[in-house]
Amino acid sequence: MVGILLGLVAYPLVSALYMSLTDKTIGSPGAYVGLSNFLQLAEDSIFRQTVGNAILYTVVAVMIKAIAGIGLAVALARIGERGATVRALILLPWVIPISITALAWWWMFDPMFSVINRGLRALGVAPSGVPWLGDPFWARVAVILVNVWRGLPFFATVFLAGLLSIPRELYEAAETDGARSLDSFVRITLPLLRPVLSLVVLYSVVMTVADFEIIYILTRGGPLNRTHLFATYAFQVGLEGTVISKGAAISLFIFPVLAIASYFTLRIIRRGEEYA
Repeated sequence: MVGILLGLVAYPLVSALYMSLTDKTIGSPGAYVGLSNFLQLAEDSIFRQTVGNAILYTVVAVMIKAIAGIGLAVALARIGERGATVRALILLPWVIPISITALAWWWMFDPMFSVINRGLRALGVAPSGVPWLGDPFWARVAVILVNVWRGLPFFATVFLAGLLSIPRELYEAAETDGARSLDSFVRITLPLLRPVLSLVVLYSVVMTVADFEIIYILTRGGPLNRTHLFATYAFQVGLEGTVISKGAAISLFIFPVLAIASYFTLRIIRRGEEYA
C-alpha cells in the first residue's frame, strides 16, 4: 500500500518539482535553472490573472454550493422517505461523467443554438441573448454555474446525512421552550452540522481550485484569459506550448492549497474523534 501511494502521489510530485527547476521542453532534456521559472511567473500577467481567477472561482462556487446545499438538504429532510425518487434524481449531476455534462452545457451556452437564450428571449428577459462564452463576465458566470450544478448534489447529500443524524429530541425540546424554526436552525442545526460542513467545504475547495474539465471544455481559459485556472494554464503552457518546465511550475501552485486543506481536514477529523 505504501508503495502504491508513493508511486501515485510522491513520484509525480517529485517529478514535477524537478522539472520546474529546469528549462525542459518537449524533445529537450533541459538543464538546471533553479527558481528561474517561478521568478518568471511572478512577472507573468496571465499567471497573476490566473491566481485571481482561481480565488474568485473557488470562493464564489464553494459559497453558493454550501448555502444552496444546506437549503436543499433541509427541503429533502422535510420531504422524508417520500422523497427517495427526488434524492436519486438530484444525484444525477454528480454521477454523470463531467466531460459529458460539460459538453451538454457547452451546447446550451452556444451563441447560435443556446436553449438558455431561447428561453430568455421567450420570457422577454434578454431579447438579444446573453454572450455566455464570449464575454469575460458571462464566461465566469457560466463556468461557476456549471461547477455549482455539478457539486450541489454532493453538498446536499452529505448535509442531509448530517441532518438526519441530529436527534429529533433536541428540536422537540426547543419547540417546547418556544423556539422558532429559525432559532432551532441557528442554535441546533448549524452547530451540530459544523464538522460535516467544514469537511465538505474543504474537500470542495480542493476539487474546485484544481478544476480542469469544466474550464477546458467550455472556455479553454478564455475570453481574455479570464477563466484560466492553474490546471488549464499549466496545460496550455506545458503541453500545448511545449514548455514543460514552466507548466510544472504553474501546476505546483495547487500544492499549497491542497496542503492547507489537508491540514485543516485532519484537524477537524481529530477534533471529532476527541468529542466522540
